[in-house]
Amino acid sequence: MRRCGLVLGLIVVLGGGFATVRADANPGSRAAVVEARLIFALENRPTAGCHASTIEQTRTGQIVAAWFAGADEGEDDVGIWVSRLIDGQWSRPTEVANGVMSVQRRYPCWNPVLFQPKDGPVVLFFKVGPTPSQWWGQWTVSHDGGDTWTPRQLLPGNVMGPIKNKPIQLDDGRILCPSSSEHIGWRIHVEVTDDLKDWRVVGPLNDGQTMPVIQPTILKHRDGRLQMLCRTRGKGFIAQTWSDDGGRSWSPLTSTSLPNPNAGIDAVTLRDGRQLLVYNHTTQGRSPLNVAVSSDGQDWDMVLTLEDQPGEYSYPAVIQTADGLVHTTYTYLRKSIKHVVIDPGKL
Repeated sequence: MRRCGLVLGLIVVLGGGFATVRADANPGSRAAVVEARLIFALENRPTAGCHASTIEQTRTGQIVAAWFAGADEGEDDVGIWVSRLIDGQWSRPTEVANGVMSVQRRYPCWNPVLFQPKDGPVVLFFKVGPTPSQWWGQWTVSHDGGDTWTPRQLLPGNVMGPIKNKPIQLDDGRILCPSSSEHIGWRIHVEVTDDLKDWRVVGPLNDGQTMPVIQPTILKHRDGRLQMLCRTRGKGFIAQTWSDDGGRSWSPLTSTSLPNPNAGIDAVTLRDGRQLLVYNHTTQGRSPLNVAVSSDGQDWDMVLTLEDQPGEYSYPAVIQTADGLVHTTYTYLRKSIKHVVIDPGKL
């Protein structure tokens, strides 16, 4: 992989050794960052911890973010929280879903995913359950741009919903949800629906042992092919698989040149045809957090460093909004969610 772009004194750990990436190779890339701020201040956060954000723009133009939050990941008080960007300011976060089963039982919530289909209201998928190997999928919708949400509903028993990253909707109307499971090793699959009612599952696409992967993100290429990039465990790289038939079948998993420290990633296909990825450019830890771009999904240029200080900056979500700007949110020290707006034309 070619390494260039804005890097703030970044040291990357690769293959057990240290490789220093040249700093300020392209100072002009700094101009790509339009805005960067926390959705809520550290000293005024509504919960002790938070993680796994998602972001979407509704059909009415409203930008909405969500994440799970509570005492700590996996604790019973963890619910799904939402904030909306209104007149340039993020609203005070509110909890819109939780795992309360009864007076005696409450389970933690996990990994919300916002999605705006071509028709209908914005959808919020999320998981509920004691652990990732035992959770189940639920969903709710909002008819008013994320202000209020309907009572949660269960997904069918064999459907988890998009596990971390957003679905894509193809020209034929099919919605492809990148998903994975952890109860028999780390395995990925794709959940397909036309109407969010009837579902069919493609996969699993790996055995969970040879190359354990989860949390795929789907990209669309100019030639019609689809590509999934995946988080790996114990491999040190981002894995990939390709589809030549609209997601009905997928190639065997292979490695990419992109590093991965067993941390979540997300990517988006830009309107100019390029692919943009937000990820941790390291094999150890969850800092730095970086942006890479590619014209073909094979050769990637790391063009921007979002964070490079000690701590955790992880689990990004990324979209391109109607005005052409790129919006990404990510975990900031497990204490807040950071929102960064990027002008992709300057990358």
